[in-house]
Amino acid sequence: MKAKKQLAAKIMKTSPKKVNFAVEHLEEIKKAITRSDMRGLIAVGKISKSKANHQSRARARKIAIQKSKGRRKGKGSRKGSKFSIISRKEQWMARVRVQRVFLRELKDKQMLSTGDYRNLYSKVKGGYFRNRRHIKLYLTERNLVQKKDEGKSK
Repeated sequence: MKAKKQLAAKIMKTSPKKVNFAVEHLEEIKKAITRSDMRGLIAVGKISKSKANHQSRARARKIAIQKSKGRRKGKGSRKGSKFSIISRKEQWMARVRVQRVFLRELKDKQMLSTGDYRNLYSKVKGGYFRNRRHIKLYLTERNLVQKKDEGKSK
């Protein structure tokens, strides 16, 4: 039967380990001698090939779910240099956009005069401020923020 298994494996172009004989048709398989006999048994389904053992994706799916929640992003799982995750330019753009939106809000609420707004806008462009809080600190130190009531009376 070992020889028959090897012959069937060659015909099916697979490993002899993956060749399966149907238990109820073992006598018929024993009688088969030629390659054509074996081909006939394969065609009928008395000799079959077991499926390939595929790699399970269960663990990969589990990890993907965790990543979607924002897990597994610590220092140990990062590759590349300091600025490869978010480039210097992208960090700059994010910082400047936040600061400009803040200035715009102050101007729309009439808490900033147009001249002060322009001055601060150019300071933001020049990288003078670190963040929103720094702008607030700057405004309070120099008394540039006007109360809503004062802005309307002027």
